[in-house]
Amino acid sequence: MSVDFLDVSITDLSRNFGRRRALSRVTFDCRAGEIVGLLGPNGAGKSTLLAIISTLATASAGEVRYGGRTARDAGSVLRSTIGVLSHDLHLYSELTAFENLVFFGRLYGVADAETVAGAALERARLGDRSADLVSGFSRGMRQRLALERALLHGPRLLLLDEPFTGLDDASTYALIARLRELRSAGCITLLATHDLDVAETVLDRAVILQDGRVSGTEPEVHGLRQRYQDRLRAGITS
Repeated sequence: MSVDFLDVSITDLSRNFGRRRALSRVTFDCRAGEIVGLLGPNGAGKSTLLAIISTLATASAGEVRYGGRTARDAGSVLRSTIGVLSHDLHLYSELTAFENLVFFGRLYGVADAETVAGAALERARLGDRSADLVSGFSRGMRQRLALERALLHGPRLLLLDEPFTGLDDASTYALIARLRELRSAGCITLLATHDLDVAETVLDRAVILQDGRVSGTEPEVHGLRQRYQDRLRAGITS
């Protein structure tokens, strides 16, 4: 059975860790062909929220719907439509760049994983390092490789946690271009970042988290930095 969807809706989502509440009644949505930013200070709940949307963690209350279906409704096949880039890049340092992508491509059930892996390495500007062990890669190189690893199976939903970490200017511009390509192809992208300069360049709109709650939504990203800082200082809810 295949699963596809054109929107993701998060409704009254909460997550508790013992007596600590990491998320409290978070509600917003994302649509196909849109890059939505998740902004907020450390500890605001961004990574927890991404983990729940990715189905790698469960909510204490509320729900996530993928085109009207919950993860339980859609079943395990839902994960084949989701790409994730987290703080843990999920790369094997003892394998080469090419071997890593072929391994994950086969794991995802990608047809002709070798050809797909080769094309992904070229997009990551790592074609000349395909036979090198990942243990010798810089953080930026690993970040670029891990992004392509998350995209091998052509996911509908892409979840990125601080994807610009460790990237130089050239790699940052290349990632922005890649995200715009994915947007044009109808991918739903949810991106957590602290880099507000980049956010203004690539986001369509933003959701601001503070203390596990949505403290504001920004439908216009021009001048986002100032409004974001104002919201955090005021602690307002909208």
